[in-house]
Amino acid sequence: MQFLHHIQPFFLLDITPHLPFNMLMNNGDIAWMLVSTALVLLMTPALAFFYGGLVRSKNALNTMMMSFVALGPVAVAWALLGYSLAFAPGNPASGSLHFAGLRHVGMEAQGAIPQLLFMAFQGTFAIITPALISGAVVERMRFNAYIAFITLWVLLVYAPVAHWVWGGGFLASMGALDFAGGAVVHVNAASAALVAALVVGPRKDYGRHAILPHNVPFTMLGAGLLWFGWFGFNAGSALSAGTTATLAFTNTLLAPAAALAAWTFMDLARGGAVTAVGAATAIVVGLVVITPAAGYVGPMSAIAMGAFGAMPSYFCLIYRAKTKLDDSLDVVAAHGIGGATGAILTGVFADAVWSGGPNGLFAGHPGQVLTQMLSVLIVLSYSGLGTFVILKALAVVMPLRITGRDEKLGLDVSDHGEEAYTQGDGAILVKPKETTLAQSSTDAIPVQSGGGL
Repeated sequence: MQFLHHIQPFFLLDITPHLPFNMLMNNGDIAWMLVSTALVLLMTPALAFFYGGLVRSKNALNTMMMSFVALGPVAVAWALLGYSLAFAPGNPASGSLHFAGLRHVGMEAQGAIPQLLFMAFQGTFAIITPALISGAVVERMRFNAYIAFITLWVLLVYAPVAHWVWGGGFLASMGALDFAGGAVVHVNAASAALVAALVVGPRKDYGRHAILPHNVPFTMLGAGLLWFGWFGFNAGSALSAGTTATLAFTNTLLAPAAALAAWTFMDLARGGAVTAVGAATAIVVGLVVITPAAGYVGPMSAIAMGAFGAMPSYFCLIYRAKTKLDDSLDVVAAHGIGGATGAILTGVFADAVWSGGPNGLFAGHPGQVLTQMLSVLIVLSYSGLGTFVILKALAVVMPLRITGRDEKLGLDVSDHGEEAYTQGDGAILVKPKETTLAQSSTDAIPVQSGGGL
């Protein structure tokens, strides 16, 4: 029944609403899901550190804010409408408005936990998914346009895809397996990231100057916190503190470890240095790869998935650097290729001996691989098209990217009026943006100040 709750969560509500709460819910499961919800929420600030360390210092705050801001508008949009579109009873393509504004969402049982807690847990997924997209457009997208984009995207793209897989939609009926978000989160976000990078365009310095990370320790801290939070992301998706959570928890430990080992050996084989950024990226790729399979495969399969799943992302990173695509922080390689690889390998390694659920290729069900591939293609196509439409519609009413002047100055100052790192005792005084090009050399004037601007 754990898998029924995970894939089609509202069937149980329809058939058992009359049972007393103490027969439906378990305090141990509730405690685990409260912790898991907090762990997944932590992943968004962790992503801010991971991304923030990879950009130039003049854009550090802006990049981190692109993750942090999702904790606000996106969370509110999820509560008001997104949760209902994803999980309210509806049709195979979309939920209804039955839960809009959290109507009919209270302490009634959703499996072994209150539905209100289920809504909050799913809300943390809705928050981090659009935040992932920011890695493809950092250092040149306007902050106000970005906020509008992710708010619309979580309602028009993320919520429908979540319904297809976890809300009783057509991908669930088709038999697609996605335990914790390989397609719903990672392929979905990466497809949007690719389209956003193409629509917004590359940074002016891209391909002309070296663009180096300004704070690699930030990135390593972010990777470590992401791994920590991912235990809630994957093991929490069992929706109870039982054997399935135990399996997902263990796999979340082993797959990134195998990915890191494989990444290290590939670096050594190529004769290059084993970099800290590479190690941090390897951990994230391993986590992405195991996400769709976490509750469906055994521990040795998780190790194999982490090791083999790291390879496509590794070589995609190398190839992307030689192209004109300015996917600033390689969202496509890490989350898109990693998520797609993990989803397909789920169809290879899924084993009912461990999960009590469906089998994959190695357990005698080769058709599962084709189902997984089809689900990835459907999500990739819908997300890409939906993202393109949203960005083009926004471009009619507001500019999507910053001016050349602001890009040179840095988005920390232009969009936030702050600096991550002040120089000496001063702050930056920014003159009005109407300043002519002839005066641009005086646009940023250091002034002595003991406090703010």
